[in-house]
Amino acid sequence: MRPMLSGSPTGFFVPLHADPGDDIIPLEGWRYVTAWGFELWPALGLAVAAGLYLYGVRILHARGDSWPLARTLSFVVLGLGSVAVATFSFLGVYDTVLFWLHMVQHMLLNMIAPVFLVAGAPMTLLLRTLPKRPRSWLLALLHSTLAKVVLFPPLTTLLMVASPFALYMTGWYDLTLRNDFFHDSLHVWLLVVGTLFFFPLLGVDPVPLRMPYPIRIILFLLTMPFHAFLGVTIMGAEELIAEEWYLAFDRSWGLSPIDDQTWAGGLMWATGDLTMFAAMSVIFLQWVKESKREARRVDRKLDREDALRSRRARVVAAEQVGYDESRGPQPSSDVAPGGEDGETT
Repeated sequence: MRPMLSGSPTGFFVPLHADPGDDIIPLEGWRYVTAWGFELWPALGLAVAAGLYLYGVRILHARGDSWPLARTLSFVVLGLGSVAVATFSFLGVYDTVLFWLHMVQHMLLNMIAPVFLVAGAPMTLLLRTLPKRPRSWLLALLHSTLAKVVLFPPLTTLLMVASPFALYMTGWYDLTLRNDFFHDSLHVWLLVVGTLFFFPLLGVDPVPLRMPYPIRIILFLLTMPFHAFLGVTIMGAEELIAEEWYLAFDRSWGLSPIDDQTWAGGLMWATGDLTMFAAMSVIFLQWVKESKREARRVDRKLDREDALRSRRARVVAAEQVGYDESRGPQPSSDVAPGGEDGETT
């Protein structure tokens, strides 16, 4: 048996996914704070992503360009930070022991972290910092047929809705508990699907197909009942998901297996709806701001057209006055050309 100890010497190089044969330390008290386990490749990946983003911001500042601090905090602190908490904290250490912890991890990776990562506008930062040739390659990729397919909002919405049903209603979830490769692949899949879903809908970065705001809100609305339905289904299920796996731990601490599953379903229902509602509210605010900008743009265009018509009218009037003055005084219409009496001299 391998001891379930965060911070063990081998934990940085091999997965710390607990299985029923491990000597599990109960998750109680300060263990919620101190139970951290770092794995090499995920930690290295997050460090590289944060370093590249901050390096791009530094390049902009060095040449005198600005970059919103809110975007940096969103990507590095909230986005990558959420991934780190989901992967390395007690959530990652005990995610195969308690179902409700896995569900919190699922929501962080699939719904919360992607929102902050997309809001950080990493593609825009790349486009502003890359040299000319790599920038043209990135633009070509963003407008390619592949990008149009992968980022097609109805398709990403379908993936967002179907993935949790496929995960928990089939044997896929049980496989991720028993196999370290599939377990880590699930984390990557959740993060990728969430990012692909929010990337075109939030519309912070350039996208190959920009959907109208009402369509974006409708797509958000479509996801909410599906997550709620699955969450309620998990809550009310009489049969445990991955029952053999969870019962094999024979825990004497924490929630009972059935209560554990009930909490997991409730977390999916509540977190999914709250996240989608928050994202939909952001889209609505963007829509209002865009409408105001469009109204101001139309007003400026109308003002320019009015000013142009006024200038043309003044020019025409001035030209008419100049034409009349060049002809000099004209005789009155009631005087004959030969003089006042009409006789010639």
